[in-house]
Amino acid sequence: MPTDAPPDPAESGTPAPAPTQTRSGSIGPVLAASPPAYLSVPAIGINSPLIQLGRNPDGSVEVPSLDLPDSEPGWYRNSPTPGAIGPAIILGHVDSRQFGPGVFYALQDLSTGDAVEVTRADGAVAIFSVNDVQIVPKSDFPTLQVYGNLAYAGLRLITCGGEFDRDARSYESNVIVFAKLVGSRSA
Repeated sequence: MPTDAPPDPAESGTPAPAPTQTRSGSIGPVLAASPPAYLSVPAIGINSPLIQLGRNPDGSVEVPSLDLPDSEPGWYRNSPTPGAIGPAIILGHVDSRQFGPGVFYALQDLSTGDAVEVTRADGAVAIFSVNDVQIVPKSDFPTLQVYGNLAYAGLRLITCGGEFDRDARSYESNVIVFAKLVGSRSA
C-alpha cells in the first residue's frame, strides 16, 4: 500500500482554499503568470518534470499518482504559478511501498538558503531561496500558512514525513518547505 498522500487538509473535512493573487503592495521580484514545467532542487538532487494537479471530487488536493515508478511532483493549479504573487504549491511523494524512495524523499534535508528552480512555460526560470523547513503533524496542518495570501512570490514544497504509522499505512506528519522568489533567468 502506498504512503499517505501529501497534504490532505480535507482530512478535517475542510477543503484546501485556493490562494489568491494581488499585485498591490508586493514585496520583492514578481513574474507574470506562466505554468511551471520543470523542478530543480540541486541540494537534494531533484530534476523532474512537473505535472498539473487539481482537486479531488471531495474537495481535497489531488496528489501525483503512486502507480508509476517515476512519480513526478505536481503543481497545484489552483495556486499561483511559481514566480507570481502568492504561494505556489508543489506536491510530491516521499516514497511508496512498491517503488521505494520518491521524488521528495530528501525534502526534509533542505536548509535555509538552498535554491529551488522552477522552469516555466514562458521560458523563465523562477529562482527561489528556502526560508524554512517544517515537519508538522497532519492533525495540525498549517492551512493558512501554506495556502494563505502573501505579499511576495512564494513557493511551498510538500510531502509526507515524520513517523510512519504501519497500522494506518501512512505518515503522521507533513514536510513543508517554504521559499521566496529571489530572481529569475532565461532557461
